[in-house]
Amino acid sequence: MSFFAQFDFSVIAPSLPFLWEGLKFTVKLTLIAMAGGIFLGTLLALARLSSIAPLAMAATWYVNLMRSIPLLMVILWFFLVIPIFTGKPMGAETSAIITFTAFEAAYFSEIMRAGIQSVPRGQVFAGQAIGMSYWQTMSYIVLPQAFRNMLPVLLTQTIILFQDTSLVYAIGAKDLLKAAEIAGKNYNRPIEMYVFVALVYFVICFALSRLAKHLQSRTAIAR
Repeated sequence: MSFFAQFDFSVIAPSLPFLWEGLKFTVKLTLIAMAGGIFLGTLLALARLSSIAPLAMAATWYVNLMRSIPLLMVILWFFLVIPIFTGKPMGAETSAIITFTAFEAAYFSEIMRAGIQSVPRGQVFAGQAIGMSYWQTMSYIVLPQAFRNMLPVLLTQTIILFQDTSLVYAIGAKDLLKAAEIAGKNYNRPIEMYVFVALVYFVICFALSRLAKHLQSRTAIAR
């Protein structure tokens, strides 16, 4: 009992509005980066599978580059270097959104490429046989099945993305972790804040992981 007596979790209640603002940005960043990453990742996947050698090479180079650099370094690079080219400073939140979208596109690209390749080639040939163009075949036959096949993996990558958003503290963006840090300093109770935020991350990630497992079992039955 003496160990727990050292903690004062009563400071969490007055900090909830501030923590809520941080959580909203974390969720916003996750959703935007997920949507943008899947869109750009799909284009990159199609480019990598293209018969146009320069296009496939450029997409491969981009994916390999992003997957070879630590995310924290990419965050700092975008935040510090882009203003040099634009000639004006870029806010931490805007920089975080651009960085995560560009970075996650590389990972979602590999997921989508696997999904596209999982669709039997016979269906592609069938689409071509009835007069469909390459883009029509991809849009109406291949991509819908690829998304369904890869949905659990896409959700798993989104969970990782949600956890990685905590790295934006390095550029001062006010996400959930940054909000907890500030609140902990204000009340001089950092441990309580970090414990509470860790619990929030766990609950959200655990719920999403259970959803991913459920989707995986559903798609397995559908096949």
